[in-house]
Amino acid sequence: MATETTQAAGHAAEAASAPGMPQLDFSTWGNQIFWLIVTLIAIYFILSRIALPRISAVLAERTGTITNDIAAAEDLKQKAKDAEAAYEKALADARVEANRIVAETRSEIQADLDAATAKADAEIAAKTAEGEKAIAEIRANAMESVETVAKDTAQAIVSGLGFSAEAASVDKAVADRMKG
Repeated sequence: MATETTQAAGHAAEAASAPGMPQLDFSTWGNQIFWLIVTLIAIYFILSRIALPRISAVLAERTGTITNDIAAAEDLKQKAKDAEAAYEKALADARVEANRIVAETRSEIQADLDAATAKADAEIAAKTAEGEKAIAEIRANAMESVETVAKDTAQAIVSGLGFSAEAASVDKAVADRMKG
């Protein structure tokens, strides 16, 4: 055990004589600073010559794509406005055409209705004239029949009373009475 204690004491002495972390040893700082600067310059050149141009190209491509997409969107927006205006114009034209067709149809229907009304009025007037003619004939026939009946009746009454009358005097008396 004694050897172990001496070895442990030897290790402790070595540890005490050696500085702690090598990065904090002031004797190696110049060397560390040199390699730090070399490493930073190498990283700068690698980034500036390889990585940053690639990133710049991607950013420029994205900017170009976005600009093109915005321009295409504006173009499509204008086309949509033009299409909407054309649709509105076509709709207005269709409404005007529909109103014109409705007006023409109304005038045609009104003309047909007027013609049918005139035809019906003519037929009614013809039937009315026929009816009035028939009524006039019936009235004339009735008047003749009344006159004949009145003459026959007057002749029969005069004969029934025991008188005799001439036909001409009975005719004259009935004609006078019928006149009013």
